[in-house]
Amino acid sequence: MINVDVVSENILWNKKIKNKDIFFRNLVKFFPKKYKFTGKKISLTILLSDNKKIKKLNKDFRNRNKPTDVLSFPFEKKLDLKKNNYLGDIVISYEFMNKPKNLDILKFKDKVIKIFIHGFLHLLGHDHIKLKDFKKMIKEEDKIYKLIKKKIIKIV
Repeated sequence: MINVDVVSENILWNKKIKNKDIFFRNLVKFFPKKYKFTGKKISLTILLSDNKKIKKLNKDFRNRNKPTDVLSFPFEKKLDLKKNNYLGDIVISYEFMNKPKNLDILKFKDKVIKIFIHGFLHLLGHDHIKLKDFKKMIKEEDKIYKLIKKKIIKIV
């Protein structure tokens, strides 16, 4: 089971996702079986942020002085669920999710779901530096998204 702690530091998120904790907790319930970690107490934190904060984090930790859609901070370099049950942190920028500006709520939530899956896979050790890894990660993202897409209505 995955426990998701949600922290929001920008009130704009409240306009698009009213019950953020419930939204993300329900989302992980729809993950494929191999990502549910049945029988284990796994947790992660999501920081719902904005371009200003994510730009600072991107500069501090990745030496890139620009905002981005999502950052993932795995707790460990190599995932070992026997030793640790905390996956890490995911930071998502409101402005990136709300492009184009004033995106309707359903499309906004759909983008958040996709980027959350992306960030989650990063916590598990996936990356997209090499083309072969990019293809593998995109394939896994699509697989997860398609499995939960049917159930999105329940969480939006």
